[in-house]
Amino acid sequence: MPNTQPPALPDELFLIDVEDATRRVTTRTLDVSRSPAMLLSFAANHFTEAASRYFKSQYDLGAIDWRLLFFFARNPGGTAALAARTIGIDKGAVSRSLQRLVEADLVVAGDLHPNGRSRGWTLSKQGHKLHGRMLRVALDRQKQVLRGFTPAEIESFCDFLQRFLANLAAMNADSET
Repeated sequence: MPNTQPPALPDELFLIDVEDATRRVTTRTLDVSRSPAMLLSFAANHFTEAASRYFKSQYDLGAIDWRLLFFFARNPGGTAALAARTIGIDKGAVSRSLQRLVEADLVVAGDLHPNGRSRGWTLSKQGHKLHGRMLRVALDRQKQVLRGFTPAEIESFCDFLQRFLANLAAMNADSET
Protein backbone atom coordinates (compact mmCIF):
# COMPACT_ATOMS: atom_id res chain seq x y z
CA MET A 1 0.00 0.00 0.00
CA PRO A 2 1.54 3.35 -1.00
CA ASN A 3 2.18 6.03 1.62
CA THR A 4 -0.68 8.55 1.35
CA GLN A 5 0.83 11.00 3.84
CA PRO A 6 1.88 14.31 2.31
CA PRO A 7 5.55 15.24 2.68
CA ALA A 8 6.64 17.08 5.83
CA LEU A 9 6.08 20.80 5.66
CA PRO A 10 9.26 22.92 5.51
CA ASP A 11 9.72 25.64 8.13
CA GLU A 12 10.40 28.16 5.35
CA LEU A 13 6.77 27.85 4.28
CA PHE A 14 5.75 29.76 7.42
CA LEU A 15 8.71 32.05 8.12
CA ILE A 16 9.85 35.53 7.15
CA ASP A 17 13.00 37.52 7.84
CA VAL A 18 12.32 40.88 9.45
CA GLU A 19 15.03 43.52 9.42
CA ASP A 20 15.51 45.87 12.34
CA ALA A 21 17.43 48.73 10.74
CA THR A 22 18.09 50.47 14.06
CA ARG A 23 19.82 47.47 15.59
CA ARG A 24 21.09 46.16 12.24
CA VAL A 25 19.82 42.67 12.89
CA THR A 26 17.51 40.33 11.09
CA THR A 27 15.06 38.18 13.00
CA ARG A 28 13.35 35.12 11.61
CA THR A 29 9.72 34.86 12.72
CA LEU A 30 6.32 33.68 11.58
CA ASP A 31 4.88 35.26 8.47
CA VAL A 32 1.33 35.80 9.62
CA SER A 33 0.01 35.89 6.06
CA ARG A 34 1.35 32.36 5.47
CA SER A 35 0.66 30.84 8.88
CA PRO A 36 -2.78 29.21 8.98
CA ALA A 37 -2.61 28.78 12.76
CA MET A 38 -1.93 32.49 13.28
CA LEU A 39 -4.52 33.55 10.70
CA LEU A 40 -7.11 31.27 12.29
CA SER A 41 -6.31 32.60 15.75
CA PHE A 42 -6.50 36.23 14.62
CA ALA A 43 -9.69 35.61 12.64
CA ALA A 44 -11.32 33.83 15.58
CA ASN A 45 -10.38 36.64 17.96
CA HIS A 46 -11.71 39.34 15.64
CA PHE A 47 -14.88 37.37 14.87
CA THR A 48 -15.55 36.65 18.55
CA GLU A 49 -14.92 40.26 19.57
CA ALA A 50 -17.28 41.62 16.90
CA ALA A 51 -19.96 39.05 17.70
CA SER A 52 -19.60 39.66 21.41
CA ARG A 53 -20.08 43.42 20.99
CA TYR A 54 -23.11 42.87 18.77
CA PHE A 55 -24.82 40.25 20.96
CA LYS A 56 -24.07 42.27 24.10
CA SER A 57 -25.65 45.40 22.60
CA GLN A 58 -28.69 43.58 21.17
CA TYR A 59 -29.37 40.81 23.70
CA ASP A 60 -27.21 41.63 26.74
CA LEU A 61 -25.32 38.37 26.27
CA GLY A 62 -21.57 37.89 26.10
CA ALA A 63 -19.73 35.67 23.63
CA ILE A 64 -19.71 32.62 25.89
CA ASP A 65 -23.39 33.13 26.72
CA TRP A 66 -24.48 33.04 23.08
CA ARG A 67 -22.16 30.11 22.32
CA LEU A 68 -23.78 28.16 25.15
CA LEU A 69 -27.25 29.11 23.96
CA PHE A 70 -26.40 27.66 20.53
CA PHE A 71 -24.65 24.65 22.11
CA PHE A 72 -27.69 23.68 24.21
CA ALA A 73 -30.02 24.19 21.25
CA ARG A 74 -27.85 21.69 19.36
CA ASN A 75 -27.22 19.41 22.38
CA PRO A 76 -30.31 19.40 24.63
CA GLY A 77 -29.37 17.80 27.93
CA GLY A 78 -25.65 18.43 27.38
CA THR A 79 -23.47 18.96 30.40
CA ALA A 80 -21.31 21.96 31.24
CA ALA A 81 -18.21 19.77 30.89
CA LEU A 82 -19.24 18.69 27.38
CA ALA A 83 -19.94 22.30 26.45
CA ALA A 84 -16.50 23.36 27.70
CA ARG A 85 -14.76 20.59 25.72
CA THR A 86 -16.80 21.17 22.56
CA ILE A 87 -16.51 24.95 22.50
CA GLY A 88 -12.95 24.91 23.81
CA ILE A 89 -13.39 27.17 26.81
CA ASP A 90 -12.65 26.96 30.51
CA LYS A 91 -15.15 25.10 32.74
CA GLY A 92 -15.22 28.08 35.12
CA ALA A 93 -16.26 30.40 32.29
CA VAL A 94 -19.00 27.93 31.32
CA SER A 95 -20.20 27.78 34.92
CA ARG A 96 -20.36 31.59 35.22
CA SER A 97 -22.17 31.84 31.88
CA LEU A 98 -24.66 29.14 32.91
CA GLN A 99 -25.41 31.14 36.04
CA ARG A 100 -26.20 34.21 33.91
CA LEU A 101 -28.36 32.14 31.55
CA VAL A 102 -30.26 30.62 34.49
CA GLU A 103 -30.83 34.08 36.01
CA ALA A 104 -32.14 35.28 32.63
CA ASP A 105 -34.45 32.23 32.47
CA LEU A 106 -32.83 31.04 29.21
CA VAL A 107 -31.70 27.57 30.35
CA VAL A 108 -33.09 24.96 32.70
CA ALA A 109 -31.09 22.44 34.71
CA GLY A 110 -32.02 18.79 34.39
CA ASP A 111 -31.66 16.04 36.94
CA LEU A 112 -28.26 15.02 38.24
CA HIS A 113 -26.56 12.40 36.12
CA PRO A 114 -25.79 9.03 37.72
CA ASN A 115 -22.29 10.28 38.55
CA GLY A 116 -23.93 12.65 41.06
CA ARG A 117 -21.81 15.60 39.91
CA SER A 118 -23.14 16.82 36.59
CA ARG A 119 -26.49 17.62 35.13
CA GLY A 120 -27.81 18.24 31.68
CA TRP A 121 -29.05 21.62 30.53
CA THR A 122 -31.79 22.54 28.09
CA LEU A 123 -33.11 25.79 26.73
CA SER A 124 -36.19 27.18 28.41
CA LYS A 125 -39.15 28.38 26.35
CA GLN A 126 -37.69 31.88 26.49
CA GLY A 127 -34.26 30.47 25.57
CA HIS A 128 -35.70 28.81 22.47
CA LYS A 129 -37.34 32.07 21.42
CA LEU A 130 -34.11 34.00 21.86
CA HIS A 131 -32.15 31.30 20.07
CA GLY A 132 -34.48 31.61 17.09
CA ARG A 133 -33.92 35.36 16.89
CA MET A 134 -30.17 35.01 17.35
CA LEU A 135 -29.94 32.21 14.80
CA ARG A 136 -31.18 34.51 12.05
CA VAL A 137 -28.59 37.13 13.01
CA ALA A 138 -25.80 34.52 13.27
CA LEU A 139 -26.63 33.20 9.79
CA ASP A 140 -26.61 36.70 8.34
CA ARG A 141 -23.27 37.52 9.99
CA GLN A 142 -21.81 34.22 8.79
CA LYS A 143 -22.87 34.98 5.23
CA GLN A 144 -21.20 38.39 5.50
CA VAL A 145 -17.83 36.94 6.53
CA LEU A 146 -18.09 34.29 3.79
CA ARG A 147 -19.04 36.77 1.06
CA GLY A 148 -17.26 35.85 -2.18
CA PHE A 149 -16.84 32.18 -1.26
CA THR A 150 -18.54 29.50 -3.34
CA PRO A 151 -20.48 26.68 -1.65
CA ALA A 152 -17.68 24.28 -2.69
CA GLU A 153 -15.05 26.57 -1.14
CA ILE A 154 -17.05 26.75 2.08
CA GLU A 155 -17.29 22.95 2.15
CA SER A 156 -13.51 22.69 1.62
CA PHE A 157 -12.88 25.36 4.23
CA CYS A 158 -15.00 23.45 6.78
CA ASP A 159 -13.16 20.24 5.90
CA PHE A 160 -9.81 21.98 6.41
CA LEU A 161 -10.93 23.38 9.78
CA GLN A 162 -12.26 19.98 10.93
CA ARG A 163 -8.93 18.37 10.02
CA PHE A 164 -7.10 21.22 11.76
CA LEU A 165 -9.20 20.65 14.91
CA ALA A 166 -8.61 16.89 14.76
CA ASN A 167 -4.85 17.45 14.51
CA LEU A 168 -5.03 19.91 17.38
CA ALA A 169 -6.96 17.41 19.52
CA ALA A 170 -4.39 14.70 18.74
CA MET A 171 -1.53 17.08 19.54
CA ASN A 172 -3.16 18.03 22.86
CA ALA A 173 -3.82 14.38 23.70
CA ASP A 174 -0.15 13.59 23.01
CA SER A 175 1.00 16.42 25.30
CA GLU A 176 -1.25 15.18 28.14
CA THR A 177 0.31 11.71 28.18
